[in-house]
Amino acid sequence: MRLAAPLVVASMILGPAVAQEAARPNLVLRETITGMPRGDRQEVQVLAATLAPGQSTIFHTHAFPVTVLVLEGTFTLDIQGHLPLSVSAGQATIEPPNARMTGHNRSATEAARVVIFYVGDPGTPFLHPAQ
Repeated sequence: MRLAAPLVVASMILGPAVAQEAARPNLVLRETITGMPRGDRQEVQVLAATLAPGQSTIFHTHAFPVTVLVLEGTFTLDIQGHLPLSVSAGQATIEPPNARMTGHNRSATEAARVVIFYVGDPGTPFLHPAQ
């Protein structure tokens, strides 16, 4: 009985602070794509990269689609035959398979930080250098 009264008072005081709404994800990107692996097993790679101001990736292709989520700065994607695409912090894009491309951080002062999600057949390299 002695313990019950303090617990009731504590729950009245702390109730709203303790009762929190459930965490819910925010949809960043939804896109229907082609070119995903079709085998019984796939390998998932999650990579993090930081591009220094003015830095670029090598000219390359991917065997399967790649999803890029920009955490900081702006990532500019140049896909051969397309206009450059700039993706800002909090946004994502999907790089198509077998397209020749390079990524850039065009800022002179800020790094660009990205997380890259790649699903492929087991053992498939993340990228293939292109000429």
